[in-house]
Amino acid sequence: MRRLPRARLLALQLALLVASGAPEAPLSAQRSLVWGPGLQAGVVLPVRYFYLQAVSPEGQNLTRSPPGQTLFRVVIKSLSPKELVRIHVPKPLDRNDGTFLMRYRMYETVSKGLKIEVLYGDEHVAQSPYILKGPVYHEYCECPEEDPQAWQKTLSCPDKEPQIEKDFASFPSINLQQMLIEVPKRFGDERGAIVHYTILNNNIYRRSLGKYTDFKMFSDEILLSLARKVLLPDLEFYVNLGDWPLEHRKVNETPGPLPIISWCGSLDSQDVILPTYDITHSTLEALRGVTNDLLSIQGNTGPSWINKTEKAFFRGRDSREERLQLVQLSKENPQLLDAGITGYFFFQEKEKELGKAKLIGFFDFFKYKYQVNVDGTVAAYRYPYLMLGDSLVLKQDSPYYEHFYMALKPWKHYIPIKRNLSDLLEKVEWAKENDEEAKKIAKEGQLTARDLLQPHRLYCYYYTVLQKYAERQLSKPEVRDGMELVPQPGDSASLCQCHRKRPLRQEL
Repeated sequence: MRRLPRARLLALQLALLVASGAPEAPLSAQRSLVWGPGLQAGVVLPVRYFYLQAVSPEGQNLTRSPPGQTLFRVVIKSLSPKELVRIHVPKPLDRNDGTFLMRYRMYETVSKGLKIEVLYGDEHVAQSPYILKGPVYHEYCECPEEDPQAWQKTLSCPDKEPQIEKDFASFPSINLQQMLIEVPKRFGDERGAIVHYTILNNNIYRRSLGKYTDFKMFSDEILLSLARKVLLPDLEFYVNLGDWPLEHRKVNETPGPLPIISWCGSLDSQDVILPTYDITHSTLEALRGVTNDLLSIQGNTGPSWINKTEKAFFRGRDSREERLQLVQLSKENPQLLDAGITGYFFFQEKEKELGKAKLIGFFDFFKYKYQVNVDGTVAAYRYPYLMLGDSLVLKQDSPYYEHFYMALKPWKHYIPIKRNLSDLLEKVEWAKENDEEAKKIAKEGQLTARDLLQPHRLYCYYYTVLQKYAERQLSKPEVRDGMELVPQPGDSASLCQCHRKRPLRQEL
């Protein structure tokens, strides 16, 4: 067999390296950067996390991952050999842009502290090892910080959240007595999905109003998780567990609107919005009960941009008629769109005509360069996960929104499409013809979503809503007839020794 000339062989090897997405420069462990909330003992989260930016010996941030299997690894141990602690430390998540996401879930508390080693091969990265002085609490320690401002500062909570400011602008004060009379009558009938909560002395009490309140498990778990971490204000409020926002009274009407708390808002309602139960539950159960969460998605974004299939993609239930239109468009334009309905409930008569698509893992969505986001019954709760991928999102114009939408701008973070989808194919064609601009928009959207949707930011958001609500209440909250204490899971007080002065519980 003839051997290639050396010069030609080197050129071929270089071309293969470029094609494989290998970095242009070697990596410097010492100059690489490590940062994030998981390096602070006081940031207590279900899953702690931090970031790593690979840097070249010349000090340049790498924008592509090192070739082959990553040599980065994390080793976490108790500072004291006498303290045995279970910590789940999965492999680093490669975000395919020169950055990595490190995660760990603690199952016990350590009093002395933790030693976190971040290694590239056997070489320490950046300032590794990192020492977290104890105590370092795990998720189920009921050891709330008694100074909420100190807690917010530790988490680097934003000074303002635009959506919260907008929501509470309609409610300079909250008349609790009016709510006690009106909410059960207006929203608490047999078909209702309302839960009435009181938080008093950092204990959570509730009673259900209506038949469809099973989803209270989701509001319960985040309130309990918050109460384990920080002293919550005393307040009394109503949470809507249904899909649709409820309060449609205008601000200038008499009587005026009531501040119902919901997971989804709309342009014609006045509800106060919280992060959806979907992203909240996935944050609480990450590295345990769920596979799709705000962190795991970042390391499973499919092929690099150049290797993605140049089609728009959609899979989902038949929860809105426009989704059926997507499938019809796909049948007529298979070179531009791959859309399918995976389950029929609302339009069962359409299954024979449109067919039923096989279920596909969410991570596999990102094999496609363009993702179509169409409303379900309300806002499609897949949207935050799509934004965290590295595909371009084509978002349907919608009256519905989640807590973070205000920060996202059309043509900067996503491509807008009309509500009737009449310009969808045109927008897909535009993206194909303007690949660099499409890639830029996709990346800008991803980077913004990474910032907005960090799990610790969800805790900040929940606390701020409760704080703003409590500040406006005109009367003191009470534990009402029919309310029951929502217990902490297990015997959380005995799972760790708290190093704070405040007693864990004050029973009434």
